Amino acid sequence: TGKFMYYFLNSSFEDVSQKEWLVTNGLGGYAGSSVAGANTRRYHGLLVAAFNPPTDRKVLVSKIEETLLVGDEQYEFSANHYGEFVHPPGWQYLVSFERLPIPRWVYQADSHCIAKTLFMVQNQNTTVISYQNLGKESVVLRLNPLCVHRDYHSLFHEDTFHNFFMEQGKNCLKIYPNYGSEAFYVGFTKGNFKENRHWFNNFTYPKEQERGLDFQEDAYSLGQFEIELAPNEECFLTLSTHSNVLSEQPTTLRKQEIERIKALGDTQTDSFLQDLVVSANQFVVQRKSTQSESIIAGYHWFTDWGRDTMIALRGLCISLGHKETSQRILTTFFNYLDDGMLPNRFPDNSRDPIEYNTIDATLWLFVALYEYYVKFDDLDFIKKHFDKLFEVLDAHKNGTRYGIHVTDEGLLYGGKGIAQLTWMDARVGDFVVTPRHGCPVEVNALWYNALKITQFFGRKLDRKTDIYNLMIRKFEKNFKPKFWNDKGYLNDVVMPHNEVDTSIRPNQIYALSLPFRLLNVEDEALVLANVREHLFTPFGLRTLSPEDPAFVPTYGGDQWQRDTAYHQGTVWPFLLGEYWQAYLQVHHFSKVAKAEMMASLETIKHHFYENDCLLGISEIFDGLEPTQGRGTANQAWSVGAIIKLLSDYPS
Repeated sequence: TGKFMYYFLNSSFEDVSQKEWLVTNGLGGYAGSSVAGANTRRYHGLLVAAFNPPTDRKVLVSKIEETLLVGDEQYEFSANHYGEFVHPPGWQYLVSFERLPIPRWVYQADSHCIAKTLFMVQNQNTTVISYQNLGKESVVLRLNPLCVHRDYHSLFHEDTFHNFFMEQGKNCLKIYPNYGSEAFYVGFTKGNFKENRHWFNNFTYPKEQERGLDFQEDAYSLGQFEIELAPNEECFLTLSTHSNVLSEQPTTLRKQEIERIKALGDTQTDSFLQDLVVSANQFVVQRKSTQSESIIAGYHWFTDWGRDTMIALRGLCISLGHKETSQRILTTFFNYLDDGMLPNRFPDNSRDPIEYNTIDATLWLFVALYEYYVKFDDLDFIKKHFDKLFEVLDAHKNGTRYGIHVTDEGLLYGGKGIAQLTWMDARVGDFVVTPRHGCPVEVNALWYNALKITQFFGRKLDRKTDIYNLMIRKFEKNFKPKFWNDKGYLNDVVMPHNEVDTSIRPNQIYALSLPFRLLNVEDEALVLANVREHLFTPFGLRTLSPEDPAFVPTYGGDQWQRDTAYHQGTVWPFLLGEYWQAYLQVHHFSKVAKAEMMASLETIKHHFYENDCLLGISEIFDGLEPTQGRGTANQAWSVGAIIKLLSDYPS
């Protein structure tokens, strides 16, 4: 027995298929689908393997068609979208789904009952699935794995040249999708495999259809397993790119994974936080190119990004007390500093150059380092990397890529051409949706914090920071005159020749939430009130005031529609971390303020347990009426923000 049992008696297909599950392997690989068993995204699959962790991800096994045979009766537990139709109606047999410690389904057909579990082996591209007969009669299971062989961003079709050459051994299939490809394996603990090759055509993925992308796919069947199960008997299928795992006992592997999952949140007393820790663990992955760890920005389609890593690291690792992991991730990014800048993104292909097109990721490094020190009191680690902080500040002072430099007023400027350097980075072709060239408010709050944090560490290490002390004083003198709007908030961007972007955006909250604040208490209260009035929702902060003519109320449609809405009102949950940090500070961390925060977080808690990706927090929500999750199903900084709030400010 585990936690969070979901019962589906008399449920509709829409209800069951709207809920998703996700398990990961610590390499960037994963398995995931809808609870109903119907794949609703191109990214769904039972074995999505990372061949160059955490990248080069390929879908190898899309799903398994499952049929229960009892005498002349047969019951199909599967479900698939075919255009407007769903076939077979297997969700009708689904009695319950359990998410923790590992996914577990229970199907009931007349007096017959089958339980299924699924998990991935950590640090292997391996998925293990079990089926157990909970009924009182012997039954036969027919299991038909459907294979594809594609990059996880693409789709698979019958007209591609794949012959799926197969070698059949004892309790094992070795499958080569095509000539020259790497093999993968299907191991089975009992039963017989009957070769019967044919295509399944025209699976429909409604989530892709909603996103205006290609949404139909074919999959290939090599044949079926037929397995007789006596009462209480259990069988296993192992899907893997590793042959050695087939010699291990699946029951032992499952026990190890259950124990690992249970141990993740053991130190937490809050049950919500315990389960957030399980979700957090999915994002920390091995990166082969650096021989260290990194943070996946979101499942299913993001890899590891510098900005997302620095922001999410604070909640996913530092607040949870994971000192060594925090050290390794910070060290990796220190090692990749170039011209005073942190990578924006490591490429999927190791032969491609690393991208350095970000202005704020490098500055978030200072904040993460400061919070690391506050948490662990580890001055030796700071000392080891302190000169790197000088390197960053000097590069920005003297000028680095994309016109990034310090202005005569002491503000940090950036932007050139169509490059998008801030987190509001949507661009469609050459069309820049949110051009923020100039001095963005959050970038300057981060720049000020980078200077102050360097000054703070300099005093701790008895190192001189005189030149930066002068820069701090100049910045403090000019920040408010340049950014303050007479209506009681901070302008979003200050541009040359005293032009300003007066859009009401959430970026102003960083002037309150970062460790070193920029305004007096009266001005902070005004900014907070402005954000509360225009931008706050219990799901996150809007990226633009609904009163702005450029506000887009919903997120969806094709790439143009989605990208032009991405930062034009769309709600982002990760900003709750900054909002409530600022709110608590303005209200002196009172019990009333904490109680208000906890009450408001019930909305995101309900989302975490009941909607979209179970035990996950979506990347974004609609701007006007946020309800259903949009974007990626589970986003690192969304989860990290809530962990940080609950860890740093327990009720």
